[in-house]
Amino acid sequence: MAQRHIISLLLQNEAGAFSRVVGLFSARGYNIVSITAAPTLKPNVHRITIVTEGDWHILEQIKKYLNRLMEVVKVVNITAGDFVERGLLLVKIHAVDARERAEVYRTCEIFRGHIVDISDRTYTVEITGEQSKLDAFLAAIGEKQIIEMVATGTTGLSRGETSI
Repeated sequence: MAQRHIISLLLQNEAGAFSRVVGLFSARGYNIVSITAAPTLKPNVHRITIVTEGDWHILEQIKKYLNRLMEVVKVVNITAGDFVERGLLLVKIHAVDARERAEVYRTCEIFRGHIVDISDRTYTVEITGEQSKLDAFLAAIGEKQIIEMVATGTTGLSRGETSI
């Protein structure tokens, strides 16, 4: 059975480096569930977080291939230990009458979300958390109420003093 893995890697910020990481996955038929990238405190080094699925053998192959890329500084499977993960979801929700608005507001409070924009007919809500929380929020709102949505994808860190 395919397991979900969060791979964190440090990558030198050079032209084409990000593309080579993504190309490695597609060339070998590995799926990327989500990918995020951002600069680190070190100049010219970015941290990339990739969520992928596969058994431990596939994960070891992915790590081996990534370590072969010259721009890769370090690769870590953060799901191998204790970790914290979060994603960001923005959802534009149909909310015309007082009943709909109250329901959206109540659901946001339950999920600790924030209403970040209001118009005559919509609320835009921001929710952060693990993927299961984001999925539960969407289910609570209901597909019919959702006008559009966008998500950042998962990012994560190892718990405690462990660092990449």
